[in-house]
Amino acid sequence: MAMTSSSELESEVRQAMLSGIILAGGPNRRMGGSPKSLLRFGGESLVERQVREMRRLCDEMIVVTDDPLPYLRLLDRNVRIITDYYKAKGPLVGIHAGLMLATHPQAWIVGCDMPYVSADAAAVQRETLRSGAQAAVPHVNGGLYPLHGLYDRSCAQDAAKLIESGETSATALLKHVAWKEVRESAFVERGLSIRFVANVNTKEDYEAIRSELEPSMTIKECEVS
Repeated sequence: MAMTSSSELESEVRQAMLSGIILAGGPNRRMGGSPKSLLRFGGESLVERQVREMRRLCDEMIVVTDDPLPYLRLLDRNVRIITDYYKAKGPLVGIHAGLMLATHPQAWIVGCDMPYVSADAAAVQRETLRSGAQAAVPHVNGGLYPLHGLYDRSCAQDAAKLIESGETSATALLKHVAWKEVRESAFVERGLSIRFVANVNTKEDYEAIRSELEPSMTIKECEVS
């Protein structure tokens, strides 16, 4: 892959026509029963933080959830709130719904528990998607991260077939579409941190990430309301 300068990357971020999709799961037992997307980081929720960053690259924002009301109250009217087509649970169900209703041919899809999503990293991934692949997925820290992936809308058809066969994992989709990995070096060479794949799974994760973002605040000050 040819190197892209920082100025070219910034131009890519400003000019891209792309749908942004956040998969907002339901209550999380390890986080006290509250949705991780509503965790507070300073003066905003995690989902608000994600929307703000993703809008640097996406001119359409979609939140997929089975509980729309909190997001309708929290987010501005330009964020589309949609629900799953299928009753099955799992990230692939949300991926399918988002791709089906996205207005652009391509979409950047993230999980709701990722506080460091990066428009700059997604712009690098989009270079790979333009080579003819149906999906561009980061391969960093020794693993694949289909959430923070870029997908062509054509992947929705394959997702539907998988869901109807009982498969709902995001990684399953990669076995059925033409995808390419975006290696860690592609991000590092552009001076980008690979922290964009980090997520919040436990209260300990939340406290650690919260202290990074707001070192002057304690965990008690940022409890979910």
